[in-house]
Amino acid sequence: MIRVIRDGWIVTQDPERRVLRGDVAIDGERILSVGGRYEGGFDEEIDASGDIVMPGMVNTHTHVAMSVMKGVVDDLSFPDFLDKVFRIDADRTDDDLDIGARLGCMEMMRGGTTTFVDLYYSEDVIAEAVKDAGIRGVLCWCALDPDKTTQNGDPVDNAKAFRSKYKGERKILPSIGLQGVYVCGEETCVRAHEYAVSENIPLNMHLSETRGEVNTHIKETGKRPAEWLDSIGVLSPNVIAAHSAWLTMNEVRLMGRAGMSVSLCPVSNMKLATGGVAPVPEFLENGVNVSLGTDGNTTNNSLDMLSEMKVCGLLQKSSRWDARVTPAQSLLDFATINGARAIGMGDSIGSIEAGKMADIVIMDGKAPNLRPLLPDNIIANIVYSGSSLNVKTVMCQGDIVVDNGSIMTLDCEDVLSRSEGMWESLCRR
Repeated sequence: MIRVIRDGWIVTQDPERRVLRGDVAIDGERILSVGGRYEGGFDEEIDASGDIVMPGMVNTHTHVAMSVMKGVVDDLSFPDFLDKVFRIDADRTDDDLDIGARLGCMEMMRGGTTTFVDLYYSEDVIAEAVKDAGIRGVLCWCALDPDKTTQNGDPVDNAKAFRSKYKGERKILPSIGLQGVYVCGEETCVRAHEYAVSENIPLNMHLSETRGEVNTHIKETGKRPAEWLDSIGVLSPNVIAAHSAWLTMNEVRLMGRAGMSVSLCPVSNMKLATGGVAPVPEFLENGVNVSLGTDGNTTNNSLDMLSEMKVCGLLQKSSRWDARVTPAQSLLDFATINGARAIGMGDSIGSIEAGKMADIVIMDGKAPNLRPLLPDNIIANIVYSGSSLNVKTVMCQGDIVVDNGSIMTLDCEDVLSRSEGMWESLCRR
C-alpha cells in the first residue's frame, strides 16, 4: 500500500537537517521518497498542506505501566517516595500492569512518541499491551540481585526467557535492564551486560540519579558508580544510562570512550528534587550520545516528549547562565535521531529519509501556538512552542495509530474508565 503525505513542511532530521516543503511517499512500512511532488501511483492521500511533518520521537527511559499511578506518590521526600513506590510495585497485578501500559501508550502516541524504552518487570504483560497499541516498545526486563527482588526466580534469567518468547515480534524489541548499582552487584551487572552484548540489544539502567546513591556506592566500593561500572567492563555502546546527573568529568570521559548513551530525565529530576544537572555540553564534547526520557508517571506525571525537550533546554540554559547551551536543533536531535541511535536503530528510524521506517508525526500547522511558521523558525517552534495537543496524525512503521487526533488501535473508553478503579485499588493495597 502506498500512502502520500501531501505538501507539508518536512523536518527531515537527515544528516543535513534539511527542512523541505513537499510530499512524503510511503510504501508499506518504509519511506519511498521525501520532498518535491510525488507523481507516482498511490492508494491513499493525506492532506498535510502547511502542517509540520516530523519523525516520530523516541522516549529512551520510562516505566509505562506506572501510568495508573499518577498522583499516588506526589510531593514526598525521595526516601518516602521510594518506600511507597516499592510497596505498591511489590503488590501489582497483571491486570493493572496491562491497563497502565495501555494508558501510557495512549498518552505517548497521542503526543507524537512512536518508540519508547521501558524498564520494569513483567514485560511480557506490557508487551501484549504495546502490540495492541501499535507503537514500538524496547522493553527492558529489569534485573537486580536475586536477594533484593520480589520477582519469582532469577531476574537475569527472567529477562532471557522474556527475550526468547518475544524475539522477532514486529514492533517489540525485548531487552534487558539493570535497576541500578544500589541493588545490582558485580555478578548481576556483568551477566546482564554480557547478555546485552551477545544479543546486540540495549541495556537500560538508572545511573547516578542522586547524590546519596553516589556517596553510598563510594563508601561500599571506593569508586563512583560509572567508574566502578567501567572497572568491571559494564560500559559499552549497548548501555543507555538514565538520569546521569551526578557525574565527574572523569566519568563523562569514560562514558564517552565507551560509546554509550544517556537518557536525560529533567522533569523527573526536578520533581523529585534530587539535585544535580546532567552535564550535557560535556557529554557532547566527549562523544556521549545524548537522548531524552520522560521517566515514569510517578516521577513526571506525563509522558510528553515535546514538553521534555523544552524543559531540558531551559534547565541547561538556566543552570549554565548561558542561553546558547542546548539550542533547539540539539534538543530535537535528542528526541529523534539520537534516541534512535541509543537503541541501535539509527539506520532505521529517527529521521525522514528514503528507505527508513515510516515513523512519522504530523502536527497542525494552523495552530496559533505554532505560527508564524517558516523554515527559519520551524525547529524552534516545535521545541519551544509545540504541544502534544498539536499532534494530528501518528504513523509507526507505516501503520496509522493516531488519525486526526483519534487513537485508532485501542479501546480508549475501556482503558480510561478502568484506570480510576486501578488507581483506587493500588492505593488501598
